[in-house]
Amino acid sequence: MTRKCVLATCQLNQWVLDYDGNRDRIIEAIKTVKAANATLILTPELCIPGYGLLDHWLENDVYAHSWDIAAEIIACPDCQDIIIDLGLPIQHRGCNYNARLIALNGEVLAIRPKLDLCNDGNFREMRYFTPWPRGRFEEYALPEVVQALPRQQKRCPIGECAIEALDGSFASETCEELWTPNSPHASYSLAGIEIVLNSSGSHHELRKLDARINLIKEATAKTGGVYLYSNQRGCDGDRLYYDGCALIMSNGEVLAQGSQFSLRDVEVQTAIVDLDSIWAHRTSRSRGMQANEPSVQKLKRIPVDFRLCHPSLTLLTRPTEPREPRYHLPVEEIALGPACWLWDYLRRSKAAGFLVPLSGGIDSCATATIVYSMCRLVVSEMQAGNEAVLADAKRLYGEGFSANITAKQMCNKIFSTVFMGMQQQSSKETRTRAKELSAAIGAHHIDTNIDTMVQSLHTLVADTLGFEPKFKVHGGTQSENLALQNFQSRSRMVLAYALGQLIPHSRGGAGGLLILGSANVDECLRGYLTKYDCSSADINPIGGISKTDLKRFIKWAETAFELPVLQQFLDATPTAELEPITHDYVQSDEADMGFTYDELSILGRLRKTFKLGTVGLFQHLVAEWSERMKPRDVYQKVRDFMYYYAVNRHKMTTMTPGLYLESYTPDDNRFDLRPFLYPRFTFEHRKIEGMLKTMEEGEAGVNGA
Repeated sequence: MTRKCVLATCQLNQWVLDYDGNRDRIIEAIKTVKAANATLILTPELCIPGYGLLDHWLENDVYAHSWDIAAEIIACPDCQDIIIDLGLPIQHRGCNYNARLIALNGEVLAIRPKLDLCNDGNFREMRYFTPWPRGRFEEYALPEVVQALPRQQKRCPIGECAIEALDGSFASETCEELWTPNSPHASYSLAGIEIVLNSSGSHHELRKLDARINLIKEATAKTGGVYLYSNQRGCDGDRLYYDGCALIMSNGEVLAQGSQFSLRDVEVQTAIVDLDSIWAHRTSRSRGMQANEPSVQKLKRIPVDFRLCHPSLTLLTRPTEPREPRYHLPVEEIALGPACWLWDYLRRSKAAGFLVPLSGGIDSCATATIVYSMCRLVVSEMQAGNEAVLADAKRLYGEGFSANITAKQMCNKIFSTVFMGMQQQSSKETRTRAKELSAAIGAHHIDTNIDTMVQSLHTLVADTLGFEPKFKVHGGTQSENLALQNFQSRSRMVLAYALGQLIPHSRGGAGGLLILGSANVDECLRGYLTKYDCSSADINPIGGISKTDLKRFIKWAETAFELPVLQQFLDATPTAELEPITHDYVQSDEADMGFTYDELSILGRLRKTFKLGTVGLFQHLVAEWSERMKPRDVYQKVRDFMYYYAVNRHKMTTMTPGLYLESYTPDDNRFDLRPFLYPRFTFEHRKIEGMLKTMEEGEAGVNGA
């Protein structure tokens, strides 16, 4: 008789500390998969309290509340006759652990703590949790809330273990453990375990999904077996977007894959798996010899009187057919990820909508286009009958709401754009582009000038200091020129917040608008923005996206969203328009910065992702850029980059929270933990000067010969 079973995984849009909501979403997932005859369900990492609690993990309340919810779930009548793998934090013998709770019919079968903690990039798990030692296995005293359940269970096993049902076996690994060189799934497979469960809190990053899928493919292709992957999806309260994509794989092939971007709070994946099909992948003699290593066979096994295989699955039942994995293009990821993140933020904050200062440039254009993408997703989900989205959309839209509204109508209700120009600095072209884009997406648009605000500040400063500051085109110094530009940009921030608070009231509504920032990752890296100007906002959906990727996104959206106006933004020269326009001068971003945006992307990625310092940057780029730049010119680029990075680093300490999407984001608040007061890198400069001297002397010798 073949051993066929229905296995299930899920992706849940959990929210930090939303215990009731998180419980309800977990139970909804369990009910859904039970209807499909599933006998095992995997849920995301730390799904009971939510993943991104940060320093809330240091509070005893979180552990107590998590157990309260766990007890409610395992005792729920809808959650019986199925093995449930839940994520929650636990305390044991004076330590905190990120753990899995495996339960069946109101009984805790085992607790499996996380072995390898994620402690780099966006994650600081070792600040809160202790890694569980491999092979350790002991007893855990269950809290009173579990002891009070009908089974009156007082203790359960805790540690690295496998569950042996009557007709199959499984073991858990958690998120980071998949990415480590010594992943537990390898030894579990050698030990004969047929199903590996991976609960995850994996964040979205552009172009990352293929790496994740390849790791899971490799995990089952070598020695065979089934791999279930569950992930959180959505904004759980921080700068990350978790991108779901729950997976079921068998013997290196994808059987089921969840969506990566969606407004659905609960999504499940099931597959019919024949456990006997694993045997053909495990007949290698070399594998058999490795399987007999004493360390492999030490894995503790917990027997459970339960069948994974359902009696309705007969010889005639066909297992789930393999399918090709599905990937989004990076431009689609930009269109969908930030849009989903914005919707979660908007609906959970209970704000009335968004406002963005629309400059007529590519960055604010991209921000506005992403909001329009969000509205398209909302309308699509309403048409599909998503009750949760319908309820939120109705609240936001207000009077006149209909389930048949268009994306442009939704955009008009919840999104305001404002062009804040200056008579001498703002060109007709930028003003027109802003107006036409707003009309194309349906946004409520305001076109105004801020000359009176800026002139009032100018007059006050001149009277206070006793001299009249001038722009450089009028003979002013660099300090005067910069100060006058900042008068404008900071005035725009003040007006944006004033309008954000009052626009809903002026349109007959209530509440306030969230102000969106639109500084891209390269400008943040270079510090090419004014502290407390329009970069100061409530949230920034493009704060982790490079200018290069934003341009590609806008080019794609021109066709995908049927917005021909976007071509104008691609054709325009990037400019802040903070200096007066003359007959022979128009301010240019790339000229001001001394770098192209492509160069900044390369420098940023080498600095952060590849962890290169000043000398390392030069050594790498002197070869990479050798065909278009002399070694001394490369040195000047590196020297200038590190100078501006250092002197502007303080800006990142107050930067608007931006959605993390790029591996070299300079966000000081979470990701880039570097100082903000630097020396002038004189030691590094001496080393590079020595290298240049050697290179130039060698070149002179060759030419002389």
